[in-house]
Amino acid sequence: MQAISENTRGALLMTLSMAAFTLNDTCFKLVGKTLPLGQVLFLRGVMASLFLLLLARFFGVRWPNLSRKDTMLIAVRSFAEVGAAFFFLTALMNMPLANLTALLQMLPLTVTLGSALFFREAVGWRRWGAIVVGFCGMLLIVKPGAEGFNLFSVYGLIAVAFVTLRDLTVRRISASVPSLFVTIAASASVTVFAGLLGVQEDWLAMSGREWALIVATAAFICVGYFLSVLVMRVGEVSHVAPFRYTGLVWALILGFVVFGDWPGNLTLIGAAIIVATGVFTMWREAQVRRRLRKIQAAGL
Repeated sequence: MQAISENTRGALLMTLSMAAFTLNDTCFKLVGKTLPLGQVLFLRGVMASLFLLLLARFFGVRWPNLSRKDTMLIAVRSFAEVGAAFFFLTALMNMPLANLTALLQMLPLTVTLGSALFFREAVGWRRWGAIVVGFCGMLLIVKPGAEGFNLFSVYGLIAVAFVTLRDLTVRRISASVPSLFVTIAASASVTVFAGLLGVQEDWLAMSGREWALIVATAAFICVGYFLSVLVMRVGEVSHVAPFRYTGLVWALILGFVVFGDWPGNLTLIGAAIIVATGVFTMWREAQVRRRLRKIQAAGL
């Protein structure tokens, strides 16, 4: 029996990671119907943070000596994680799972846009064209001015902006800082925020079903984190990264099976446009990186 390649293993791990994150969203949406946001987010955060600390111990990750620059960048990233969690989960409680997940597929486009605007990274006309087309796809999902448009669609877009800030910040953190350490800092920040949010809420007594859902959402997000760490150690990024879009497939399936939601035709078309332009953008970025490496190698 022929062993699977590293790229195939990485693609499988990425697909499973996306499934775990989508199952986390599904469980959170279910329990969020009966419990306050702060209560659920705090309990999940405590469980997830403890798991991440155990994961860091397993991988031998130690507390790094941080420069002032890295400390500031990690603080900004943690702030972005808090904002993303609040706006995403608030939107999740009030939007179909697949619609919100489709908006998140804009990230490769928004990160490329942010890199060009704030970091002066070179972006060719092909990727600029993909960004414009991708944003047109976003408008088909959000439908501004249409009857289905509401505040929570805006919350979804704000969540995308926060996640974009998070991902842009990560690019500037020194490579010597373990990614798992950065994730732990973000998880702890979200947990503290949830605790402060929970102080203003009336916590409710929880049934066995609600406890089970909270444990499940913590377990799934931890599995997602664990698999995403493994993904970074397996396969080529250019091959593995497009499999992030399997999250949309999982969201379509779980949204229909669990909540009975199925996006309209315009939403599906918009999602397809975003996915296509996102994959194209990642492919072009991989080509540019390979070309630069060849030029640098030739210069040596």
